[in-house]
Amino acid sequence: MSPTTLPAGPEHGHVTFLGAGPGDPGLLTLRAVEALANADVLVAEHDVLDVVRTHARQGVAEVHTDTDPSADSSAQADPGTGAPKLAVVDGTSTTAGGPAVRDAAHLVMEAARGGRRVVRAVTGDPGLDTYAAEEMLACAAAGVPFEVVPGIATAVGVPAYAGVPLRDAEGADVRFVDARTASERCWTEVGASDGTVVVSTTLDSVAAAAGELVSAGRKPDTPLSVTVAGTTTRQRTWTATLGTIAQTLKQAKVLPSPDGGRPVIAVVGERSASARRDQLSWFESKPLFGWKVLVPRTKEQAASLSDQLRSYGAVPHEVPTIAVEPPRTPQQMERAVKGLVTGRYEWIAFTSVNAVKAVREKFEEYGLDARAFAGIKVAAVGEQTAKALIAFGVKPDLVPSGEQSAAGLLEDWPPYDPVFDPIDRVFLPRADIATETLVAGLIELGWEVDDVTAYRTVRASPPPAATREAIKGGGFDAVLFTSSSTVRNLVGIAGKPHNVTVIACIGPATAKTAEEHGLRVDVMAPEPSVHKLAEALAEFGMRRRAAAIEAGDPVTRPSERRPGARRRRSTT
Repeated sequence: MSPTTLPAGPEHGHVTFLGAGPGDPGLLTLRAVEALANADVLVAEHDVLDVVRTHARQGVAEVHTDTDPSADSSAQADPGTGAPKLAVVDGTSTTAGGPAVRDAAHLVMEAARGGRRVVRAVTGDPGLDTYAAEEMLACAAAGVPFEVVPGIATAVGVPAYAGVPLRDAEGADVRFVDARTASERCWTEVGASDGTVVVSTTLDSVAAAAGELVSAGRKPDTPLSVTVAGTTTRQRTWTATLGTIAQTLKQAKVLPSPDGGRPVIAVVGERSASARRDQLSWFESKPLFGWKVLVPRTKEQAASLSDQLRSYGAVPHEVPTIAVEPPRTPQQMERAVKGLVTGRYEWIAFTSVNAVKAVREKFEEYGLDARAFAGIKVAAVGEQTAKALIAFGVKPDLVPSGEQSAAGLLEDWPPYDPVFDPIDRVFLPRADIATETLVAGLIELGWEVDDVTAYRTVRASPPPAATREAIKGGGFDAVLFTSSSTVRNLVGIAGKPHNVTVIACIGPATAKTAEEHGLRVDVMAPEPSVHKLAEALAEFGMRRRAAAIEAGDPVTRPSERRPGARRRRSTT
């Protein structure tokens, strides 16, 4: 795509200098989310854009301050000032070089002068950013209104996620040092202090920074913690002393980086002693920390499950295995929906979110809304189905009190009573491959059932090649199977998961299907619920972590095990 320019508009836009925090999108402030939702232009580095774009409106223009990594490195910074260069993109494409690459202050000002609402997002807090102050001065000189939305400073947020307190009850002095720009005088001052020192540096230079502190007077046995990729699921922390950190990193096989090393935060001091990290390391000790978990469901179905997995520290990867399509002959569905309006039914039973969606779409096609359910009793199987109905404006009259399944619904369904039930008919919209259990049970209870195909389920298209290779090559730590069809379809479109991948199944029937496909089941939910399945996987991860610590072994993810390593079977 050729370089683009920002469209003109009314004079004097507005600039928000926004702190995006250390990396965890959950650390954005409420004011930051509000500003992002109203932005016309986002200006930030690639990594920061990944954090903030989720909260931006559709169609927002993106301007990044680091050009395409594949571009010539000479285009990365202004040779005179060292200020970051920019490339304007449309949210999907990256351009580098040519007239689109200019200094940050210039493009921020250009967008603002065009009457646009500009968000200039930086890592951490704007007050600690090298260039933000200069850009603020440029706005002030040009009469462009601006505001500052503080963010969590990296030097404060990362130690908190690493379980390293910076100050205790004695109120020790805390100093902050950027090793990349620190002068000899600065090292001398912090070396003479006995307080806590928070050093911003790189992984390749942390040993040199430790040497500077020792040379300035700090004892070699002073405790030190080093955290890379802080507040993200890639976070890793090493503990050592100023004198041993080089050896610790060597033993951990941390190799020098060709780009100068990844940024890290090092915390030095007696009061931030590593010994307390065992008790305070709340983030890296999450039961599924860093686990890549495959969720073979549709995006809508996987959303709440993925959120739950993230709360355990996992990185969910959603791969649809089933695609939902309209029925081949829609006339039956059309007649049933018209029957709802004309009073043909006493009950309507929804057994899935997709059934709710199919009926809702048909309602919208006819210009109907939730009022059409007046006088009709509504049943729903499962928490997510009930939530979908409530979002539609319909509160279910019946949700199974026990097992969330057709059998569970039948246990609570009242038998037909000609005295109290003026109508004896039930509308059952469902998938084309649904079982007959519910229909047979309702008939046995005396009800007439209109069993209507509301949607068809077909096998989804194969995922990208990289995902297929990760599935077969052991790139995923676990996979959650929520039905027999997800097992069959995933194996059909992507192949069998590698033998080091933890297999978790929602129930005995799904586990049996997995075993029939040559998979060894490690985890089984105590009851047929996707959330109980995620809980069971988290408990498995917790036990696995505890066993490694007790044995004195490093805590690793399943994907880090050697291919062919023997797997222990553990079902819960």
